[in-house]
Amino acid sequence: MGTKGTTGAEGSGTGISRRSVLIGGAVTAAGTAALARDQLKRAWWRLPGVEKPRTPGEVDYARARWTAASPSNWRRADRPDDYGIDRVVIHVTQGSFQSAVRVFQDPRHGAAAHYVVRKDGHVEQMIRELDVAFHAGNRSYNERSVGIEHEGFVDRPQDFTAAMYGASARLTAAICGRYGIPVDRKHVIGHVEVPGADHTDPGKHWDWDRYMKLVRAAASGTGRKTAS
Repeated sequence: MGTKGTTGAEGSGTGISRRSVLIGGAVTAAGTAALARDQLKRAWWRLPGVEKPRTPGEVDYARARWTAASPSNWRRADRPDDYGIDRVVIHVTQGSFQSAVRVFQDPRHGAAAHYVVRKDGHVEQMIRELDVAFHAGNRSYNERSVGIEHEGFVDRPQDFTAAMYGASARLTAAICGRYGIPVDRKHVIGHVEVPGADHTDPGKHWDWDRYMKLVRAAASGTGRKTAS
């Protein structure tokens, strides 16, 4: 390719050849097509008649029990193919386990997390990990994260039981392993650390050193290399 004329059928004379224009146009068209494919991929669930196969009641974490959140509190997606997952966001319910499950089933609530962990270590999954939960108060973080709620109140350290820490750590380790998320505080964060968030959870009584040690231990137990 060049700016000078060439012999042959593609063109002659000075300036950019017809062949160059055609190739340049093809490259531009290919880029436009790739962008269009990406946009279509992100919006597949909005197309008439398009439905990704789902199994009712299926969970992403084997130790979880399924209870569906209201569809008004999350949106359908195809993660990690349309949106990469690179964060786990830790929440505290500011209430009981039962109240959290109840409000996540309420279409008027407008928010829900993927999981709720009870004080005794029971894990309830309410939204599939491939879907976007409205939990972080930030659209970008919603699209790229998995949210985990924990039963209790931020000002009651006694609510954060050993059973809860252990069960949540195993869940977080499994999520990190599934999506290749580094096990560190840059990628396992509190709701309060989400840009623009107006929440304070998990609060000053959440023992991050203890929790991350448990997550790393759980991740190491599955053969996963962890970050320091």
